[in-house]
Amino acid sequence: MADVDSHFAGSSRASHAFYSILRAVVVGLTYLVTRTRLIGKHNIPVTGPFLLAPIHRSNIDTPLAATVTRRRLRFMGKDSIWKVPVIGWIMSALGAFPVTRGTADREALRRCIAVLEAGEPLVLFPEGTRQSGPNVMPLFDGAAYVAVKAGVPIIPVGIGGSEGVMPKGSRLIRPRKCVVVVGEPITAERDAEGRIPRSAVRDVTERLSVELQRLFDEAQILAGTPNRR
Repeated sequence: MADVDSHFAGSSRASHAFYSILRAVVVGLTYLVTRTRLIGKHNIPVTGPFLLAPIHRSNIDTPLAATVTRRRLRFMGKDSIWKVPVIGWIMSALGAFPVTRGTADREALRRCIAVLEAGEPLVLFPEGTRQSGPNVMPLFDGAAYVAVKAGVPIIPVGIGGSEGVMPKGSRLIRPRKCVVVVGEPITAERDAEGRIPRSAVRDVTERLSVELQRLFDEAQILAGTPNRR
């Protein structure tokens, strides 16, 4: 498998221009369909790497996540996409990097860490796949592990109303109001010698879960679809 660095084709001026244009179109359409309201944008770093960790209830969550910053956000994609060079270039320009389906989780995590170490922001949905309902599902430790290992902050994001726009399993988009609430950065605490203890990943995951639930509840209420447990 080609090294992730070879897929920073997205580093060229042309690819960044392509991303900016397409993002403007996608975000514009997203605002039109969802009347998106963005809260807490000041919590997004303007420079340097960070890990964006949104709630995940709909396919529209990805373009909604793109509303938080004009910086290019990186995300994982199936490596088979890159078998067609033109499509591979487009995906790289859009921020995707290849991961082989079925490979060990540590390989995917290594690639995520490489993206962050290259100074770029990364999107990971800590619940894994799309979920349904008002409760944050048990989080995978992957997001916390990657952030702790790379030494970058996690930015939790609550997204309200997106499940009504495009529920899991649906192919139709229904116009609904959505609210994106960006929380304060979560970082791992280091010990007196500057090291990060092994318990840090578990601690960050727990803090992320609590904060995601709070932000999700707030976003749902503001979107007019309060969580009902």
